[in-house]
Amino acid sequence: MFCYQCQETAKNSGCDVKGVCGKTEETAKFQDLLLYVLKGLAIYAEKAKEAGKSDGEYGLFTAQALFATITNVNFDNNRLVSLIREGLKLRNDLKKNFGGDIPGELHDCAVWFSDDVAEFSKKALDVSVMSTGNNEDIRSLRQLLIYGLKGIAAYVDHAAVLGCEDEKIYDFLMEALASTTKDLTVDEMVAMVMRAGECAVSGMALLDKANTSSYGNPEISKVNIGVGKNPGILISGHDLKDMEELLKQTEGTGVDVYTHGEMLPAHSYPAFKKYSHLVGNYGGSWWKQGEEFASFNGPILMTTNCIIPVKDSYRERIFTTGMAGYPEVKHIADRSEGGMKDFSVIINLAKKCDSPVEIETGEIVAGFAHNQVLELADKVVDAVKTGAIKRFVVMAGCDGRHKTRSYYTDIARELPEDTVILTAGCAKYRYNKLALGDIGGIPRVLDAGQCNDSYSLAVIALKLKEAFALDDINDLPISYDIAWYEQKAVAVLLALLSLGVKGIRLGPTLPAFVSPNVLKVLVDQCNIKPIGDVKADIEAMVEEK
Repeated sequence: MFCYQCQETAKNSGCDVKGVCGKTEETAKFQDLLLYVLKGLAIYAEKAKEAGKSDGEYGLFTAQALFATITNVNFDNNRLVSLIREGLKLRNDLKKNFGGDIPGELHDCAVWFSDDVAEFSKKALDVSVMSTGNNEDIRSLRQLLIYGLKGIAAYVDHAAVLGCEDEKIYDFLMEALASTTKDLTVDEMVAMVMRAGECAVSGMALLDKANTSSYGNPEISKVNIGVGKNPGILISGHDLKDMEELLKQTEGTGVDVYTHGEMLPAHSYPAFKKYSHLVGNYGGSWWKQGEEFASFNGPILMTTNCIIPVKDSYRERIFTTGMAGYPEVKHIADRSEGGMKDFSVIINLAKKCDSPVEIETGEIVAGFAHNQVLELADKVVDAVKTGAIKRFVVMAGCDGRHKTRSYYTDIARELPEDTVILTAGCAKYRYNKLALGDIGGIPRVLDAGQCNDSYSLAVIALKLKEAFALDDINDLPISYDIAWYEQKAVAVLLALLSLGVKGIRLGPTLPAFVSPNVLKVLVDQCNIKPIGDVKADIEAMVEEK
């Protein structure tokens, strides 16, 4: 195997024996084969598009299949094989209807499912990341694009669950995937990567529309981090539709619901506030789930990514749904059209479980999405004009196990008291429970929500640019100190670059899939830089460097 799509890849070079995330060599190969099938599907989808056929059906499938290959989403080989088979069927149907040869060798793939391990391994190697010849710059640009597409696909799938789709985004997914099979120039590939950033903005805007039209605009909310006496269900991941259906089905059962990880922002949506049994948030970031899931005592529902290798201490209590999957872990089937998912097996199990073990007490404040912050715009602008707020620091993105991520906690602690942190994503767990105070009633940590909600940070920046009548977004008193882990963070980074944001600090390490020459392009054009020493970085940000 070879995989270097996440920040924790071995030695910041690549996992070639087993994924640091926990995926096996076989799982990695199935993911490579699935991506290969999607490229073939994309080529025929382009032909279909030229003939005037809509790509809605295979566009959504492609988004879901890409989503399944994101780090910590799906470790279940059987489900990956099912996706490969479905992709082959769609591809072959298009090939039958629109015909024509395609670049490269898209085999019939029968060998992929044979009992011949050697043949399977050879075919997987033929289509792996390292199959792109010896040109590391071409490989780097193709992988940067593909990882950005994976992030966009996650947003698109979440939005589609709530009934919001955009055929233009599907068109771009197909065009971009197909482009990775073509002999493009470096300039053409760079342009395609930047277009992926534009598409990421559209994808995040689509999801924002889907979430807010379904559940209302997030409001400033205090979230309990203690526990009650009732048995509980812990819901993690990102899917708000699953959250809604679980709350409906647990109402009046005597079972409480707690959020975990990236589901924390659900507490800020008006539609969920009517459920008194939505008790609070339990625990912190995804990488601590081994110990937190064990102490929770009740069942856990993983709705999307962020599942890690499951421990025996809670193996019988964890369930997956949506694109998430793990071997021998019970999976909740998708809803039928017009229906709901059936969470009865989880609810019945919860009733037999002890209440959660309390691991902390208190509350945290969430709900600073763009609509809420813009309602405070006059107050924020006045605070900037009077000098009460000297600078905003965007510390959005992902958390992870890497010890150097303590950098973000230290930055939050050491930033001057006239600085406000804007955040979204699980990176917030590095500092959202610190007592950082407020500035004239404006909290020093403004949490916009999930990593999916990074769109809010872009909207806030653009509105501030307008409020101060500035020509360039980079003239705002905003610094970007972004933490990354997986491919949705890649999409967020490309989105920021497409909006013209320069000078982004990225950490805790720079992506292993970015070659020195491609990195030079990003540095020269966008002034991307690695994080450094806490004190030096703070001084530079204060001095607008």
